[in-house]
Amino acid sequence: MSGHVGIVMLVHTAFDRAEQVIRHWNAAGCPVVVHVDRKVKAPVYKAFVAALSDLPDVLFSKRHRCEWGMWGIVAASQTGSEVMLERFPEVRHVYLASGSCMPLRPVQELQDYLARRPRTDFIESATTADVPWTVGGLDFERFTLRFPFSWRKQRVLFDWFVGFQRRYKLRRRIPDGLVPHMGSQWWCLTRQTLSAILQDPDRPVYDRYFRRVWIPDESYFQTLVRLYSQNIESRSLTLSKFDFQGKPHIFYDDHLQLLRRSDCFVARKIWPHADKLYQAFLTDPKHAMKKAEPNPGKIDRIFSKAVERRTRGRAGLYMQSRLPHMGQENGFSCAPYSVFEGFTELFEDFEVWLAKMTGTRVHGHIFAPEGVEFEGRTDTFAGALSANPVLRDYNARMYLTNLIWNTRGERQCFQFGPRDTQFVSWDMAKDPNAQISVITGAWAVPMFLSNRNFADIRQEAAQLQKIESEHLNALRSQWAKARVRIWSMAEFIESPMQGLQTVLDEMGVKTTRRITEAPRMVDLTGFGQFLQNLKNQGMHPYLMGDFLVEPPQHSRPEKVRKPYLVSRK
Repeated sequence: MSGHVGIVMLVHTAFDRAEQVIRHWNAAGCPVVVHVDRKVKAPVYKAFVAALSDLPDVLFSKRHRCEWGMWGIVAASQTGSEVMLERFPEVRHVYLASGSCMPLRPVQELQDYLARRPRTDFIESATTADVPWTVGGLDFERFTLRFPFSWRKQRVLFDWFVGFQRRYKLRRRIPDGLVPHMGSQWWCLTRQTLSAILQDPDRPVYDRYFRRVWIPDESYFQTLVRLYSQNIESRSLTLSKFDFQGKPHIFYDDHLQLLRRSDCFVARKIWPHADKLYQAFLTDPKHAMKKAEPNPGKIDRIFSKAVERRTRGRAGLYMQSRLPHMGQENGFSCAPYSVFEGFTELFEDFEVWLAKMTGTRVHGHIFAPEGVEFEGRTDTFAGALSANPVLRDYNARMYLTNLIWNTRGERQCFQFGPRDTQFVSWDMAKDPNAQISVITGAWAVPMFLSNRNFADIRQEAAQLQKIESEHLNALRSQWAKARVRIWSMAEFIESPMQGLQTVLDEMGVKTTRRITEAPRMVDLTGFGQFLQNLKNQGMHPYLMGDFLVEPPQHSRPEKVRKPYLVSRK
């Protein structure tokens, strides 16, 4: 074989795909040494060997038991590399790959690329202080503690032994001359560097030390390469992306264009059933990729967005199978909305007036105990939201977020008050998207206009005042993030036009001129005496503000008599 690049491949599953990739490498002139996990049963292994027996430049190395985080993966890489260096002396670079790796570009381009860099080692190698991807709380400790137990299969023992070593301050001594480095396990090393690592007289010392390092396949070659390499490019030629839990991203058929954009030579981890990917990259070399410098950073932004979407979700969108912890959601709601408290009680046809002035969707009391008062008083609303109060109150928080999510693109306005169910009182107070305008005590106006027994009115008024007071405490708390505007009823009716204008301005409504006509206010003649009667019955209505029992009687000004001139005769 005339190829100068040899492939060491670690295989443990999907043997039909591994065979397909091995034949692709070999057809391009690359010798391949295959390591099959010792856990693979003998009949499967023998069948795999027999399937590749027609390829003289495909060899198999001694098998080791490979388990994540343990020494076996390093041992497999060592034995595979030793066979490669011994049996194929013409190989200049050794490329470590897995059975799920797939070439994205014609193999000849990789060979040409490495031929122009005959003394360059491509391996991600950085100190623990410089890597941000370690997951699990063990950075430098992975080099100073012992890890004889499997993290996946013996998790209890693993955690206990780590705690034991920490408690008694048991530390390992790092061999002299080594500075621990970490990086991706998928490397491409020159014959000179790789042979120096494998033939080092101190290799037994290094192997004995790294056998008890946690995840040694990410640190063994990455550390030792610093002792021998003349020229290191600290990057991998294999595209390998990991999620926030440290698990590799799997590439499927719909990632075809994404992989093309990366310009990388090899990608991992390919789903075994991604027929379109294997068809595109292994059987169509002319259109596989364009000649360009490998640049996985071109798609990093997409992966970053994917990780953020998976970990944080979209603001105001929830899924019933995985609800976030309380207070840790990515925004309670997805869009701004307005809440009006006391306005419909004080003004006639306020909803109609507000819709006309703002062009927004204006509802009644969404959380009324009798039922949801959607705009137009329909039985259902956007997203099949039901007006049934039982369904609404089953999860009032999600009902509110669904209302805002289902109507994103248009602002929602609704009424609220102490008569309504208060399940969402704190949620609205803590929601930065909420704009809450309150006229305190306006809930008493319908009582004043009703024809009910006064004893019943007094009892209900005391209850509603207590509820509204607790709601106001939420709106004024240190945790409140909503935009809140509070007036007492007496304060608001002194200048209702100014109050309404303030509300519209805070909603961001763009009007060419200031409002000149307010909705018709209900007749409050005698309201002061009504409040006084409540006081006389032992209930103190303090939320309404100061109302005089009788409005001041303005005396008519005396008519100024015209002066008369008296003439003397």
